Amino acid sequence: MLVLVLGDLHIPYRSNGMPAKFKKLLVPGKIQHILCTGNLCTKESFDYLKTLASDVHVVKGDFDEVVPWGDIESLAMVQRQLDVDILISGHTHKFEAFEHENKFYINPGTATGAYNALDSGVTPSFVLMDIQATTVVTYVYQLIGDDVKVERIEYKK
Repeated sequence: MLVLVLGDLHIPYRSNGMPAKFKKLLVPGKIQHILCTGNLCTKESFDYLKTLASDVHVVKGDFDEVVPWGDIESLAMVQRQLDVDILISGHTHKFEAFEHENKFYINPGTATGAYNALDSGVTPSFVLMDIQATTVVTYVYQLIGDDVKVERIEYKK
């Protein structure tokens, strides 16, 4: 099962759109689910995601901070409350993935490269998760300069 994880698009307010090189990689019909960490901003952005997969889940609103930015222990507390193996967060506009206490944490960053309040030099990124039983292979796509770099991260429950 392929799950696209992305967020913080901020179209058209902080970005004109998804990079063309990302759009070329995101082929309709290949992805089963989309999880978006928020900041779609327009119906057109949501409609675009619906062309990629029929099952799209989006965080509602903005400024819906649950835990302090980058606080691992607070994220771990949310993970325990939700009783999940993988916790997805956003809002920082920077990709991050790590294991903590045998659980996996992902922040897909911003798919458009939209600046955040603390940093204008943000790297566009999204995550594609290939979920097979107890193994999740996470592919991280980052647009660095003119090139799309892909990193593979494996998590086993």
